[in-house]
Amino acid sequence: MEFSQYNVNSLMYITPRPEIVFTEGRGMWLTDNNGKRYLDYLQGWAVNCLGHCPAVIHEALVAQSQKLLNPSPAFYNAPMVELATMLTQQSCFDRVFFTNSGAEANEGAVKLARKWGQLNKNGAYEIITFDHSFHGRTLAMMSASGKPGWDTIFAPQVTGFPKADLNDIASVEKLITDKTVGIMLEPVQGEGGVIPAAREFMQALRALTKKHGILLIVDEVQTGMGRTGELFGYQLSGIEPDIMTLAKGIGGGVPLGALLCREEVACFVPGDQGGTYNGAPLMTAVGIAVLKTVGQPEFLAAVKENGAYLSQQLTKLSDDFGLQGERGEGLLRALKLGQPIGAQIVEIARNMEPFGLLLNSPRPDLLRFMPALNVSKEEIDQMLTMLREILAQIKK
Repeated sequence: MEFSQYNVNSLMYITPRPEIVFTEGRGMWLTDNNGKRYLDYLQGWAVNCLGHCPAVIHEALVAQSQKLLNPSPAFYNAPMVELATMLTQQSCFDRVFFTNSGAEANEGAVKLARKWGQLNKNGAYEIITFDHSFHGRTLAMMSASGKPGWDTIFAPQVTGFPKADLNDIASVEKLITDKTVGIMLEPVQGEGGVIPAAREFMQALRALTKKHGILLIVDEVQTGMGRTGELFGYQLSGIEPDIMTLAKGIGGGVPLGALLCREEVACFVPGDQGGTYNGAPLMTAVGIAVLKTVGQPEFLAAVKENGAYLSQQLTKLSDDFGLQGERGEGLLRALKLGQPIGAQIVEIARNMEPFGLLLNSPRPDLLRFMPALNVSKEEIDQMLTMLREILAQIKK
């Protein structure tokens, strides 16, 4: 079907999109309306942790759709309870509230922290966040994020989010006042350019928050569910936060998020929090299938192994072409290009024949890699061969 036959003008314009329409996906591959295939290293921005249309998600959706879709969040349902139990058993948290997105989970985390501050810290409400952070696109989360200009696009901004510098504990400590209720960060800044928080920094943050009696909140929307090689990114540092948010990988492609907290922090009362689709059985049934797969020790070991392999090969590629190295954790990695050629590479990669390559450039001088967590070494090698061809073309 020709692209011109699709009435894309019916959609609100929010971003420039290439003139292709994806119609099918399997594993690491997408197919467009012309039958062209693409090796997908975006995977919905780290959403499709098991690749496109995995059998376990298909089976979970079919089975649950024949039982119960949404009885209302005013009642318990079996998948909601089972997934919450699994999450608390495999983390340091005691309570779960399910959401539909990462931004919604992060909004819930801020509300919970502020409520806790009202009850325990004389109304303290400020949450220290970080430059280059990304927490979502709601008004409050745009203000919480450290993306330049985001705090004023839809002014007036939501106040209460002073910004520190990642991996600089002194920059955090100087912002703490009697108004501070918590500190929120991504264990690896994704949109900011795949910048990991150092183990020592995470441990220093935990010590600092305990010293001042404030909360440590980890936004694991991108790093959670095995992306770093651990089930949750905070586990890399051997610490236990007070609040965690999840989305993306927890649904494996369907809209599902979660807000988790320790029992001492679970201070919502009826009316404080809710949502029409909170814990809907159709989505939480998928979450169960995903967690049962991703949570297996052998699956996480494979993520670590492939993450190390991708890191090694990107480093070699960087050395061969005089780039500036790579960084990341597990299968969330970035190649530092050293010059603003990211968009050019993305365009050339997508237009390659006989099949294309889908890449992401969150910064002009950087490529981000977010493959399915069950990507094969052969698919990693295939991507690297294509990328090597592009770099040879650009830098000749």
